[in-house]
Amino acid sequence: MTDKLRILVAEDETLIRLGLRAMLTAMGHEVLLAADGRDALHLVRTARPDLALLDIRMPLTDGLEAARVIARKHPMPILILTAYSDRELIDKAADLPIQGYLIKPVDERDLAAAIRVAVKRFGEAQAAARQVAELQETLETRKLVERARGRLMQGGLSEDEAYHALQRRAREGRLSMRQVAEAVLAETDKR
Repeated sequence: MTDKLRILVAEDETLIRLGLRAMLTAMGHEVLLAADGRDALHLVRTARPDLALLDIRMPLTDGLEAARVIARKHPMPILILTAYSDRELIDKAADLPIQGYLIKPVDERDLAAAIRVAVKRFGEAQAAARQVAELQETLETRKLVERARGRLMQGGLSEDEAYHALQRRAREGRLSMRQVAEAVLAETDKR
């Protein structure tokens, strides 16, 4: 069982919307209801749901556009729920950062499984994105340190002496190697 979530259900058909609310409430989730895409986007901004379950064809803003906006501005797991299984809609949905595409009618067991997988996959994707950002930061820092070491070597220090000088300055100033490298590069650029 997935922990209790706050789930946004955006569905323009009242009976389906209420049926989804009943299923999700029975699973222990809190449910926010929207009858169109514009209301869904408003609830995303104001109520901060944990997951969005969006119908594709809704008035004002369709589910695909709502998913695009949500993914960009308020990232969360997104499931598309629709009566349409035509290839064009599936291809459009596949181009979005969504975690699932469900065909109506959906039963409670399938919905619970889709929610569990969506939450897990979204968490994994977020962790991977953080790891990529950290690796990019590490690589950029290494490049800066190498450039700073090169500048110090141009001043007559050996490779080891230049690196140890950067380390000593970082330790004594309680600075990161990146901060020291940036300072060395700025100082040598002024010369």
